[in-house]
Amino acid sequence: MEREAESGALRAARDLVPSVLGALVRRYGHFDAAEDAVQEALIAAAGQWPERGVPENPRGWLIKVAARRLTDTLRSEEARRRREEQVVALAPRDTFTAPPPGAERAPREDDTLTLLFLCCHPELTASTQIALTLRAVGGLTTAEVARACLVPEATMAQRISRAKRKLRGVSLGRPGNWAGRLPAVLHTLYLIFNEGYTATSGPHLQRRELAGEAVRLTRTVHRLLPDDSEVAGLLALMLLTDARRDARTGPDGDLVPLDEQDRGRWDKAEIEEGVELVTRALERGRPGPYQLRAAIAAVHDEAPTADATDWREILGLYDILVRLVPGPVERLNRAVAVAMVHGPRAGLAEVDALTAADPGDPGRGHRPDAVRGHLLERAGEYGAARAAYESAAARTLSMPERRYLLSRAARLRQPERDGQGDVRP
Repeated sequence: MEREAESGALRAARDLVPSVLGALVRRYGHFDAAEDAVQEALIAAAGQWPERGVPENPRGWLIKVAARRLTDTLRSEEARRRREEQVVALAPRDTFTAPPPGAERAPREDDTLTLLFLCCHPELTASTQIALTLRAVGGLTTAEVARACLVPEATMAQRISRAKRKLRGVSLGRPGNWAGRLPAVLHTLYLIFNEGYTATSGPHLQRRELAGEAVRLTRTVHRLLPDDSEVAGLLALMLLTDARRDARTGPDGDLVPLDEQDRGRWDKAEIEEGVELVTRALERGRPGPYQLRAAIAAVHDEAPTADATDWREILGLYDILVRLVPGPVERLNRAVAVAMVHGPRAGLAEVDALTAADPGDPGRGHRPDAVRGHLLERAGEYGAARAAYESAAARTLSMPERRYLLSRAARLRQPERDGQGDVRP
């Protein structure tokens, strides 16, 4: 129970991070110092709220503590008085004032979105955007961000410090081209979710806390932009994908492929919510990439069994998607759909066409070889399939994926003895 109270209190504090940070930055400027102060306030909340309970006015509590920390920092800087007086003269008086205990006043509703735009500034690299988003908007500590990004804490601290230095002087507020920056925000959230749902390296297939944080932040963006179809599409995609998380691994943590999963373990509430979101988004017309990906996920999730999956509909959706996003991941996934509709040889031709331009590229990852192994196995070419699986296993840094691929290769060493014929993964 104590652990549940601690995690609940921390979630309550983190939900308020954008509001508190936005208030401090509007009042004082100094994004870097304000962000550090908010982190200190979060640490204080984590230490006090589980024992004493969440304050009646948690936002006001966090603002008060963070402002005190920030004021202490600014007092030590040269020309503090002049700087503060200039900021105070420019800032509306009610932007910083916390409501009295028991009073209701909503924080500025666009704080989360504004901070996401700031964290996804075009001068920052994608990896830095992810790190800064998790810390400044998600409220994670530097140590937690470092664990999420699989880098040493000292390295992450330096990365975040460099990012905040780059953002010095950038005013808080939606950029003039905010609609053009929204795709970068969504892409950052998508990358965070993907890393949580299928970790690119390490001993575990999933990192649920990271995926959950991406869902939480995307829900917030959707609440702020309820009429944006791509925001709704991204949230739907996350929910429809995350709904399968409990069935993706066996008791020993090994990967369970989609068509072997126990669909009774899928989260029906997430599926229903995701289907409703993507249906409403598609009804607005002109579907974008996230809506199409969500629609594909919905077709999978609504099929009662793997054999009942409507692969022709999935292929049709991929045909539209690759016209909008002709990337290697989208084309590789389409190749699987082609194989399911037209046979493994047709799918192999698609994979070969995709990899022909860069047959020796070490950066293309393990998935092309994994897909090739799957399709060769379905075509009855067990020796070639085994070699493809082993090649894929050598390329991946994920231990569960490596074990799965090597197990596929091992079972193909004497397929005739087992009398399996065309083995489906």
